[in-house]
Amino acid sequence: MTDFYDSGLAPYASDPLHSHGRIILEQPAPTRNDFQRDRDRIVHSSAFRRLVYKTQVFLNHEGDLFRTRLTHSLEVAQLARSMARALALHEDLVEAIALAHDLGHTPFGHAGQDALNQCMLDHGGFEHNLQSLRVVDFLEERYALFDGLNLTFETREGILKHCGLAQARELQAREPGGVGARFIDRTQPSLEAQLCNLADEIAYNAHDIDDGVRSGLLSIEQLRESVPWFEHYCRKTLALYPSIQGRRWLFETIRLMLSEQVYDVIETTRAALAPLELHSVNDVRAYPQALVNFSVPMQEASSALKQFLSANLYRHPRVLQTTEQAKEIIKDLFLAYLHTPSEMPESFHGRHDRERSVADYIAGMTDRFAAKEHQRLSGWSPLQNAADLPLDHQPGLGLGRARADKALWSGLQPNPAPLPSRPSSHPRTNPPPHPRGETPFGEPT
Repeated sequence: MTDFYDSGLAPYASDPLHSHGRIILEQPAPTRNDFQRDRDRIVHSSAFRRLVYKTQVFLNHEGDLFRTRLTHSLEVAQLARSMARALALHEDLVEAIALAHDLGHTPFGHAGQDALNQCMLDHGGFEHNLQSLRVVDFLEERYALFDGLNLTFETREGILKHCGLAQARELQAREPGGVGARFIDRTQPSLEAQLCNLADEIAYNAHDIDDGVRSGLLSIEQLRESVPWFEHYCRKTLALYPSIQGRRWLFETIRLMLSEQVYDVIETTRAALAPLELHSVNDVRAYPQALVNFSVPMQEASSALKQFLSANLYRHPRVLQTTEQAKEIIKDLFLAYLHTPSEMPESFHGRHDRERSVADYIAGMTDRFAAKEHQRLSGWSPLQNAADLPLDHQPGLGLGRARADKALWSGLQPNPAPLPSRPSSHPRTNPPPHPRGETPFGEPT
């Protein structure tokens, strides 16, 4: 194994030879360091493969070229590795964190998370960062000697980006001095973990512009008028390529924005690290604030872009419509499985904590599987354009029975009417026309 100090890493980078280790002790691999091994386990996991059919912004069936949780994770990993190399941090660790950070995300993106959290309010709530940790610690079933993937502390630390104090104390009780400790002690994660947080933000800002324009919900003109930062790079692109137009213009503009953000993080972080005497990753953790950051102007520009995207893309009526439909699916499934656990696989319905088992099962679904399960159990789908799901599919258990059970539905919807097994004329059967001459697959007609 290559010696840490011969590897070109900074002394404050995470060192696989001095890792805090795995919960279950294992013999080292002969040709890979521990962070490479983590990355490989993540790539081969079932949860990672399912990300290809999980929503980023647009539901999976709405277009073949929109980002999914998988493509988003790959873009985060690419950005994070590029910055890690320039900062002499551990590239394998940032790649592992980036690829795993969304493993616990629900189907239907943040709409699914919000709906599942509402269902779980009286049972500890639901948050996708904590769920990602549950996936790698418990839910993956691939190895003979342990549940989960038995990843290193450093990878798990990076996965757990957010954590409430109550949940941190639960983690601390289960694993003293483990990944929950820093949320109690108010200490920092490794620089690799900090870097992945920013790479995530850089990636989704950029690709949400691309997907928003591709969908027809945003236009280049609208972005130029409302986001001065975007206008600046549009002009810069035109200055470099005066005859450029159409999607090439958009792609080059986004490319310039990505590059400038990457260079800004590298330069700002180098400037922050230069005067400090940091001799190990433990010095990084003890430092009172994060050290991987944007410059102040770049942070302001990024925040303005996020505000624009929130108001004009994430809250666009078309997105909100599918968001509400997706929430309906998640809530219905939760009640159905709670009412009849045998509808879940035996590995889930046999657990003691039924509510958490239901949440685990739903969170692991893809968009497509969740929609098909809803249709199997109810005979209809609230989603518009639900991909190749015939409405006359077999009626199943009947979600109406679970939904009408006031004890189960209490707190989720007051005095609900029973859900019909299949409405004869559901108000959401016919989708609205796709704007700007787009087909359901996001490409021009």
